[in-house]
Amino acid sequence: MRLTKLPALLLAAAAFAPFSTPAETPAKPNIVYVLCDDLGYGDVHCLNPERGKIATPNADRLAAQGMIFSDAHSGSSVCTPTRYGILTGRYAWRTKLQSGVLGGESPPLIAADRLTTPALLRQHGYATACIGKWHLGTKLPDAAHLADAIAEGPTTRGFDYFFGISASLDMPPYAFIENDRYTEAPTATKQWIRKGPAAPGFEAVDVLPTLTRKAVEYIGRRAAEKQPFFLYLPLASPHTPIVPGPEWRGKSGLGSYGDFVMATDWALGQVMTALDQAGIADNTLLIFTSDNGCSPAAGVGALEKQGHFPSAELRGYKADIWEGGHRIPFIARWPGVTKPGSICRQLTCLTDLMATSAEVVGAQLPDNAGEDSFSILSLLKQPERPVREAVVHHSISGVFALRSGAAKLIFGTGSGGWSAGGKDKSPVQLYDMAKDLGELQNTQETSRADLARLTGFMEKIIADGRSTPGPPQKNDVAIKLWKNGTPPTIVPERKD
Repeated sequence: MRLTKLPALLLAAAAFAPFSTPAETPAKPNIVYVLCDDLGYGDVHCLNPERGKIATPNADRLAAQGMIFSDAHSGSSVCTPTRYGILTGRYAWRTKLQSGVLGGESPPLIAADRLTTPALLRQHGYATACIGKWHLGTKLPDAAHLADAIAEGPTTRGFDYFFGISASLDMPPYAFIENDRYTEAPTATKQWIRKGPAAPGFEAVDVLPTLTRKAVEYIGRRAAEKQPFFLYLPLASPHTPIVPGPEWRGKSGLGSYGDFVMATDWALGQVMTALDQAGIADNTLLIFTSDNGCSPAAGVGALEKQGHFPSAELRGYKADIWEGGHRIPFIARWPGVTKPGSICRQLTCLTDLMATSAEVVGAQLPDNAGEDSFSILSLLKQPERPVREAVVHHSISGVFALRSGAAKLIFGTGSGGWSAGGKDKSPVQLYDMAKDLGELQNTQETSRADLARLTGFMEKIIADGRSTPGPPQKNDVAIKLWKNGTPPTIVPERKD
């Protein structure tokens, strides 16, 4: 069964949307990248029409006007490493972050001398802004110097402007930051799951509408100045704390999580309206996606009992190495380039933003940048021809998987995350994603050729320090491929 089916309503809407294939790519389009936090593949109604019960009219409208990528993956099953990959085009497991995520007061993960996507675009005349959840580390001032500048934040990693929070909405400090200073010093103590320093006026429920308003204002300013821009909008929703505003409470009929997803979809709608009103929607590549799958903290058991499946037909959730952990919603709209109502079924990864941006502006990436980034520009135009041979997946505990073609090899036992492992205790898991999307039939004992091929392929990706063509690069640390269990003895399949 195919995972993505466009409802008849979307197909009808797409039929009336204008489209013409341009002779060449439009010069310097604006790029708006909306990154949700813990939004599952099945939480977007048009991606999961049979098993999804949450209304997402704006995401559905975006899909009708643009292209769904049904086999898109985050670089990791959790927050920080995925964000690293988006901004650097490099898998985060090549850094010191081998498992887990950063905290709100962690030091920077992106090296100061590493080229980032916003820095690349800035070199080509773009204004660049990050509005939202950073979660990639900074150097915060201590409690005695809260009025001092915040060092090594987003404005030192390629962004002209930043407004947002240092990490997840349940990680202190609970305070807004603008550029390199707190807008209000965190002199109080508050708690949203975790207790810590907070600005007296900061409330979690205000974060989504505030970020949305700031993004809309930024789009208006940039449109008036007629300078191409890159807006990275990493929302803090629907991650915990699940805090829909009063106007959304009870709207979904599925509890607070459903309400928060609807509020997140509203934020996307506000961005779409802002682009329309500014008259720049036709020259803007708008991407809507998520950093990983839906978190079990959303109350997935209760949601599924009510008929809503946040992972659709996929196995697992956030943190897991199974598909529900890292196959994510990804919808792109670029009028005149993407065909309305279209679907790309090719394998892609969120690390691909950097190479895509480089191709859009006609730039050549240096050898030591975007080591795991493949341009999807050709897919936005013609989605039939693959651009990647493989994608590496990574769970919260550091378990690896490699997907190549229909074959997916997991280098370990169980989920690698928070889900129960099931009865299969094999040291390795091999699935045919074309026939077994739910990852229920482990074929490692009968598919020895794939087991040997993918193991060798993964070892090469690690050893080369890159998965793209080019001279080998160095990983920041030594990489341990097998995190749990004992690697199996791999005997090549005989050809006679």
